[in-house]
Amino acid sequence: MLQRISRGVLVVAGALAAPFALADLEQRINQQAEQLQAQVIAWRRDIHQHPELSNREFRTSKLVAEHLEGLGLKVRRGVAHTGVVALLEGARPGPVVALRADMDALPVVEKTGLPFASKATGEYEGKTVGVMHACGHDTHVAILMGAAQVLTGMREELPGTVKFVFQPAEEGAPKGETGGASMMIAEGVLENPKVDAIFGLHIGQHSLAGAASYREKGFMASAQRFDVHVQGRQSHGARPWAGIDPVVVASEIVGALQTIVSRQIDITQSPAVVTVGSFQAGVRNNIVPETATLSGTIRTFDPDVRLAIHKKIRRIATNIGEAHGATVEVEIDPGVPVTYNDPRLTAQMLPTLKRVYGANNVYHSGRVTGAEDFSFYQEQVPGFFFFIGGRPPGIPPEDAVSNHSPYFDIDEAALLPGVRVMSQLAIDYLSAE
Repeated sequence: MLQRISRGVLVVAGALAAPFALADLEQRINQQAEQLQAQVIAWRRDIHQHPELSNREFRTSKLVAEHLEGLGLKVRRGVAHTGVVALLEGARPGPVVALRADMDALPVVEKTGLPFASKATGEYEGKTVGVMHACGHDTHVAILMGAAQVLTGMREELPGTVKFVFQPAEEGAPKGETGGASMMIAEGVLENPKVDAIFGLHIGQHSLAGAASYREKGFMASAQRFDVHVQGRQSHGARPWAGIDPVVVASEIVGALQTIVSRQIDITQSPAVVTVGSFQAGVRNNIVPETATLSGTIRTFDPDVRLAIHKKIRRIATNIGEAHGATVEVEIDPGVPVTYNDPRLTAQMLPTLKRVYGANNVYHSGRVTGAEDFSFYQEQVPGFFFFIGGRPPGIPPEDAVSNHSPYFDIDEAALLPGVRVMSQLAIDYLSAE
């Protein structure tokens, strides 16, 4: 008769036995990950060459689902439009851990010159745009596909359940659509069975392959999109006094918005960012247009600061518009909350990170003003989100290419430890007392 006295240790007819030692499982994870390395790289390159925008990840999700079904897992397709969720039930009962990867690409024209560079195009906000995996989500998907295969090979040793979550639209659903983590949650991704903890990672050039970084509590910023619509009065460019120039109004708004962080927020207490990323107006050089539109992003770590910035954007924009006789409307979406790493879970899983990457290669990070909708999962269950390095060798830190750049690329040596760490986090969490 078998009786569990702690996860990973069984009593057999009154004698203590360990049918699976964690050290043995770790060795198996390493061996299987190494055997899969070439396949994981091939998946990454295929996904990179065929990127898809948010809520349009049809090819990617098909590739993922067919792989997971081929492993014999229980697979749900079409979650939150194109999401894929697979369930690996271990041989013995235990907790449920979720591993998440995001699948979507960005409206960016790739300029890396890679042999597998994207030449894809798509439609974004009514325009035909280039599409590129400029944020590394291709690597996230390939890593989790590899981890799913590694862990499936350990089904008999698993004391619990692993849920693989391949999520669309992390970069944000197109305007007028729903999607991403919040929609995955609404469609039950954390239920049936109920998830006890969730893990996710993100690659970047902040460090070389073979390094990782983390932060407990508030790690990445909350983010909201804002749109400012300026309604002027069209006129001939030779007679601007006959109209109300929305370009001038919008330009003043752009300048004034920069004073919010530089002059109106105590950034010694809480970092904040207000960035205008899009300015659209007019179709011809000698016509004062009727409208102009600004779009931008707000990044904060404190909810009171976030609300204060929202008020300041509305006040500045509408008052400048009124001063010129223009009408201004401001839209600010709900966005995503702060990516908050549960302190207890972070402390519990930090040894795993250090075992995989080496203690000298794991760094405590400062706050990151990037944002992640992984934060929605963390509002529901304890979550641990961390960064892995992927800067190609030969590139000094000061020349590191930012995510979302058309030149963004990663060192594929980062994929192997990525597979190892996602697999090991699952094993260690399920096997903990």
